[in-house]
Amino acid sequence: MKQFLTLIRLPNLIIMLLAQLLVRKCLVFPERSLLQSLSWPFAVLVVATLCIAAAGYIINDYYDVKIDRINKPERVVVGKFLTRRKAMMIHLYLSAAGVLLGVIIGWRIGAVLLGVALLLWGYSAQFKKRPFVGNLTIALLAAVMVLVVPLQAGQPSLAAWAYGVFAFLISLVREVIKDMEDVQGDASFRCRTLPIVLGIPQTKWILYLLVGFFLIFTGFVMLKRLNEPLFVGYLFIGVVLPTFVLIRQIITADRKKEYARLSWICKGIMVTGICSMLVLH
Repeated sequence: MKQFLTLIRLPNLIIMLLAQLLVRKCLVFPERSLLQSLSWPFAVLVVATLCIAAAGYIINDYYDVKIDRINKPERVVVGKFLTRRKAMMIHLYLSAAGVLLGVIIGWRIGAVLLGVALLLWGYSAQFKKRPFVGNLTIALLAAVMVLVVPLQAGQPSLAAWAYGVFAFLISLVREVIKDMEDVQGDASFRCRTLPIVLGIPQTKWILYLLVGFFLIFTGFVMLKRLNEPLFVGYLFIGVVLPTFVLIRQIITADRKKEYARLSWICKGIMVTGICSMLVLH
């Protein structure tokens, strides 16, 4: 069981669940209580997106068995605790379940989830081996997992779009950092990620640019909400200050474990950013 939870990245699924719950309660139906904002179509949506996401992690590990033995030998599950054939079958079952559940609550949701499932397959098989294409794919999917909530509710939300952009930008930064962390294994199997094509120093400059865009966007949101000091203060302490810590550590990072730490900082910024919905009025 422990190995399976590692395979489907349970902490990441919990973050996704938290994000969708907060979008539903705080952005789509802010006037309702938590229980009043919940409904069976939303519950189906949550289960469907979690199935698709879990399937995506499995297919990623399916294609990365050899690379992960170099990059993350302690986290290898497929080929060690689970045969590749069984991993593929579980991936297909979860993907099919996610898409079918999406169709049950609406053809648009089903189409979106089908697109997500296909993109995750494409990412694992090809996109992640190409410079920046894989990074953009995962960042876009992070935004989609936020925006699918108001889509299902039939309630357009400008604030949800803002959080979608937030998820896109911080996920893009994290994905580039993960490529820097995994450069040794990726290079061994002729992947062409940004750090391999451009080198680590040049990739850091791209990171500075991306982090700069992220800070500019966060600053813009803070300016638009100056009449909500609690929200602005939360963003400054929970998002802006950790981002400056991230920049400082990017400058000095040159080892695998240091890039792994940067990835965790990004995940922390994502969680604190998501939780800012709780202080949004």
